Amino acid sequence: MLVGKVLPMLLAKNKEYLQLLHEIKVRVQSAQIKAAIAVNKELIGLYWDVGRMIAERQTRGKWGDSIVDMLAGDLRREFPDMKGFSRANIFNIRQWYLYYSTMDEKVQQLVRQLPWGHNMVIVNKIKDPSEAVFYLTETIRNNWSRNVLIYQIESGLYSRKGKVLHNFGATLPAPQSDLARQTLKDPYIFDFLSLSEEAQEREIEKELTKHITKFLLELGAGFSFVGSQYPLEISGKDYYIDLLFYHLKLRCFVIIELKTGEFKPEYAGKLNFYLSAVDKTLKQEGDKPSIGIILCKTRDKVIAEYALKDMSKPMGVSEYKIVRAIPEKLKTSLPTIDELEKELSEKGKNKSSNIKLKKSTQGKSK
Repeated sequence: MLVGKVLPMLLAKNKEYLQLLHEIKVRVQSAQIKAAIAVNKELIGLYWDVGRMIAERQTRGKWGDSIVDMLAGDLRREFPDMKGFSRANIFNIRQWYLYYSTMDEKVQQLVRQLPWGHNMVIVNKIKDPSEAVFYLTETIRNNWSRNVLIYQIESGLYSRKGKVLHNFGATLPAPQSDLARQTLKDPYIFDFLSLSEEAQEREIEKELTKHITKFLLELGAGFSFVGSQYPLEISGKDYYIDLLFYHLKLRCFVIIELKTGEFKPEYAGKLNFYLSAVDKTLKQEGDKPSIGIILCKTRDKVIAEYALKDMSKPMGVSEYKIVRAIPEKLKTSLPTIDELEKELSEKGKNKSSNIKLKKSTQGKSK
């Protein structure tokens, strides 16, 4: 029977529809009997089966979306204590099932390890299947909350992670070099700093340590903060490392040197010196070779590659960006540069005033 052409009251008597309703009811009751409906794995498994049954019947019977309305009403009456059978959530269940149904079994197993709220975030925000798998894997590996998952998606972690320019292949053994590369990213985004783009190195360093929790979140899982302006005494002279961390998965110290301008080759030589000093004075038995990161405002890829090429210590060069975050709702309501210029131009004809609009502070509102 085709929904839309036949009245819902007739659909309620249709054997095929009644069979579908019966199968879903049996599946729900089965989950309840096991007393595991509140357990995430069982709940997600239940949703998967419900989504599959609806999708299959819609394909086979050519039913439209009205089938969801009827199921929502009947299932809510049958299971009044369950919140998952609203019209909106049944649509979500079907969409979620269709999103992953063509992927392999390994991906489907990952999906079932995440809470429903996490699953909805990924399905609603990510279109590319490979990107979805990335966030599935990272969420499980790092035990992200839903808010952290949203932050990582909105900060574009997928496009940044593992993109650091480095010499790890030549300075670290294969397992360690691969893990180090995947641990770092480019660029790093500091959207939690109340600083201007022209902030000096010590200002940025102070703000990063002030907001160390958010800084560690941006660095990624495994980083443990050791100190800022960490002192080293070498041959009677004092030296200070901008930021020193220990990475629990890499099992090594990580030095971060902050530079507010463009990358310069001499920065690599200084970092190489610091890495040698840390390996000599701080590295303990069982620790891996220390790794260095030069965080700079900008870098020329060719110059950075040449600078790292023959360095003996593992290091990478990444850019950082200080972003003044604008709420998404506000972004959509802000006028564009073209709209502002047009309005000012029209006013200028009447007032004969020479008004110039600087684009630097408004470019991000497009």
